[in-house]
Amino acid sequence: MSIMECADLAKALGGILISFRQGPAGFSSVSIDSRTVTPGALFVALIGAAQDGHQYVKAAFEKGAVAALIARSRLEDTDLNLEEAAQKRSGILLAVENTLKGLQDAAAYYLERFPRLLKIGITGSSGKTTVKEIAGAMISREKAVVMNPGNLNSETGLPLSVFTARPFHEVGIFELGMNRHGEIEEITKVLKPHIALITNIGSAHIGFFGSNYAIAEEKKAIFSQFTGTELALIPGDDPYRDILARGIRGRTVFYDSQAEVQDRGIEGFEIVWDGLPARFKLPGKHNLHNAFAAAAIAAAVPVRPQSIREGLESASALFGRSEVLQGPVTVIRDCYNANPESMQAAIELCDALENAGRRIYVIGAMLELGAESRNAHETLGRRLTASKADLICLYGDETLPAEKILRAEGRISCFHTNNIEALASYLSDYLQTGDTVLLKGSRGCALERLTGVLLPGGR
Repeated sequence: MSIMECADLAKALGGILISFRQGPAGFSSVSIDSRTVTPGALFVALIGAAQDGHQYVKAAFEKGAVAALIARSRLEDTDLNLEEAAQKRSGILLAVENTLKGLQDAAAYYLERFPRLLKIGITGSSGKTTVKEIAGAMISREKAVVMNPGNLNSETGLPLSVFTARPFHEVGIFELGMNRHGEIEEITKVLKPHIALITNIGSAHIGFFGSNYAIAEEKKAIFSQFTGTELALIPGDDPYRDILARGIRGRTVFYDSQAEVQDRGIEGFEIVWDGLPARFKLPGKHNLHNAFAAAAIAAAVPVRPQSIREGLESASALFGRSEVLQGPVTVIRDCYNANPESMQAAIELCDALENAGRRIYVIGAMLELGAESRNAHETLGRRLTASKADLICLYGDETLPAEKILRAEGRISCFHTNNIEALASYLSDYLQTGDTVLLKGSRGCALERLTGVLLPGGR
């Protein structure tokens, strides 16, 4: 069953439609990778720094694609021989000026087919995926929900995600990420959210933007498509709240914690919601903030307080995000990503744990900080000297400023390496039953590779 007719899409995009041999009039899925094409798909030939998707058009058709979105300028550059194709297979070529913009415009056009879908957008320096998943757990108890798979939230990920919406969906919850100037506004034009939430403003990607102020200005572009009736949800305790709220065409609500909370340490929190207790299993104040952000979204939809409470109780850690893994040692695997704010939150969490045994903090580099990297890692070093760690292991060249500060202070044992095998060997020799190990670093460090050493046979 097609989800979109090629002729309608060509007209909407102002593209040129080229058909060879009789085939399906529409497509049922969208892919930007010829290896993931399934029968009935539209293949989008993106042009990247290292790869040109036009070289894989033929492979996409051989995998079962029925249409390909290509650039007009590359019609003669593709490896798809039209005369041969006309004899051996059916298909459609849709030629546009720019295939990335074509993908985004196609996704926006597709979403217009669902005027009853309540669209929710989430952005921020950290917590986007966690907030999305918790909000989905709350709202899906009453309504049919569609969301980005994983953290598919980029200039290509967001458009691909919205193609998973179907007529029976009532609410769409999508996170929006950024790696360059203008990206949030660009993909917000695809989604056009009715409700938009910002989790926080931190130093993630400061290397691209230069300052937190610039990051705040970029993030607030999620409100750029508001026409006056939409809702902006802004963290009430964020230092940049007034900047985020300035000039919004729509309603603004500042969300924060309005519930009674009891901290259970590594076991999470007990939250009294609507007069009844709910056990929220994700530890750390940052996750508590994520919980209340999700609750603000759910309340705005709205759903019943009972659904919010049940969603809080069902929340579980995502890979690399505040996972607590138990064995001979306790591992807090929080290594999906890292920035100064999330690093501080992870250290605070581990410092506050009771009966933690020896504390070993394995700290990977914070990447994508640009000119701020040295200062950020020096600040990290000073924070670590004041921590309750018994041993600090640093991984990556960027952490050398932190190592210098730790060794100068001399209170806590410190080990530094750029070699993951050397780090694994050192930890294997050091660890004892009852220890608590924090794994925290940017995605590029891939510290989860140490899990098998810390917990043999573990995940």
